[in-house]
Amino acid sequence: MKILFWRSLVVLFLILGFIGALLPGMPTTVFLILAAWAASKGWPQMDAWLLNHPKYGPTLKAWREQGTVPRKAKWLASVMMLISGIIMLFTNAPLWVKIFTDGIMLIVAIWLWLRPEVKNNQSTVQNSSILSSKNTDLD
Repeated sequence: MKILFWRSLVVLFLILGFIGALLPGMPTTVFLILAAWAASKGWPQMDAWLLNHPKYGPTLKAWREQGTVPRKAKWLASVMMLISGIIMLFTNAPLWVKIFTDGIMLIVAIWLWLRPEVKNNQSTVQNSSILSSKNTDLD
């Protein structure tokens, strides 16, 4: 029963991430991070697939290992939330809904910008250590 619960969450988060890839204002990476988290609890094959995905895998690994978010993702998410917040102001929604929604997006943007960023020298150090270990194997 637990496995079904975790796999259902994975599918839900993947669907939301896919929708987020198509719609402005809806995040993709956040839902993929949640999908990877749920997959690690009850779907190891999907977890491995997500972590090894050519486009999203490096971001998911960086989040899992160091809690980092790439600067490009921060900017994209912030701009999309800003656009969504401005659009929300022109809807017929009640004022309290507009304030609440824009306030939540502001809190999320602040939290996002407080996350550490991926450092380029970390990948360089990892690559050089891999190369040096290959060179010692050849000797």
